[in-house]
Amino acid sequence: MQTGQGRRTVVWSVVGVLAAALVGVVAWFTLGPGADRGQEPAPPTTGAATSDAPIEDPSPDPSPPPEPDADPLAGWTIEQKVGQLLMVGVDVSGPQQASYDAVTDLHVGNVFVAGRSSEGAGPVTDLVESFTSLVSDETTNGTPMFVATDQEGGYVQVLRGDGFSDVPTALDQSALDPAALEEDATAWGAELAATGINLNLAPVMDLVPEETAAQNPPIGYYERNYGFTPDVVASHGNAFTAGMVASGVDATIKHFPGLGRVTANTDTAADVVDDTTTRDDPSVDLFRSGIDAGAVFVMTSTAVYTQIDDSVPAAFSPVVVDDLLRDELAFEGVVITDDVSAAVQVQAWSPAERAVLTIAAGGDMVLASADPGVVAEMADAMVERARDDADFAAQVDAAVLRVLAAKERLDR
Repeated sequence: MQTGQGRRTVVWSVVGVLAAALVGVVAWFTLGPGADRGQEPAPPTTGAATSDAPIEDPSPDPSPPPEPDADPLAGWTIEQKVGQLLMVGVDVSGPQQASYDAVTDLHVGNVFVAGRSSEGAGPVTDLVESFTSLVSDETTNGTPMFVATDQEGGYVQVLRGDGFSDVPTALDQSALDPAALEEDATAWGAELAATGINLNLAPVMDLVPEETAAQNPPIGYYERNYGFTPDVVASHGNAFTAGMVASGVDATIKHFPGLGRVTANTDTAADVVDDTTTRDDPSVDLFRSGIDAGAVFVMTSTAVYTQIDDSVPAAFSPVVVDDLLRDELAFEGVVITDDVSAAVQVQAWSPAERAVLTIAAGGDMVLASADPGVVAEMADAMVERARDDADFAAQVDAAVLRVLAAKERLDR
């Protein structure tokens, strides 16, 4: 008899007749695999059989073990991988050739619509299509682009004119009921989606003390904050995110771990330092609330936080990104830097160093929004480092996979 899966138990039943001659009738029954659990036996086999003849198992052979998971990055060149980790700015109304070259020559897979435009949706749609049409097997390995902009509202609204609402400042938005804000943000998101933009680098979730708001150049001065209390920032920032996502536009909560206490703007000043914010600060908890609400992107600040890591700007810090954001806050999405192309705060590091430090810290996307001319140096440095350093190459792969996972949402 056979043993193992599909085992058959052969039961012999001998009917004897007490007569002069022994007449034996042998009945064969084959019981199914579950017979010991009270299942009905299988129909009897047909044809002659003897007690030592094998009984064929009609069940198919067990399936072979599954093949190991295929490499999700098989077929990608290192240059194409690195391209997914860069977002290049394209001036909505200025020179754009360097941005096109970044896509066609450097395989950059994401663009940021920068500057200011009041020309309306038509020209923006044409501009976006001129970049998304560059997607090919040769440039981005056929992978679609994130096309981003800054459409916070108020003083920070890149796109205006026919087809775009005049979005109020975040401070004004915070006076709305969260449900009303979500409804409005859904409409604002639909305006972006209609032009092909699928990522908004908003909302701001920095906590700004009311008494020092006017002395907070990057956020409070421009009323980019959703009120002044953690509850209001969380409820309204998350409502803005939900509205954007409802229209097919991903949102980016920023600027981790918070720019609400600094007294200088990282875009225009060096040595911008926050001496107050700690790992368990309410400012950090606001980003936790955004992550718990489903944020897919978090933007890191380029200020230095002496109570967390006083050695480098947050965007370059493994303590801030890998330890605090990834491990403690359990963020598994895409970490994108604030602009590290022209920001005065990061000029002490070369463009090559800025890019490599970002990925080594656990970040995923390097934003070069203001100066596309530095992207070539950034891309070359990451490619060279990945070829020479297996650990860095593994970090590149992990970052690419997070970006690609986020891009799967583009088909929703």
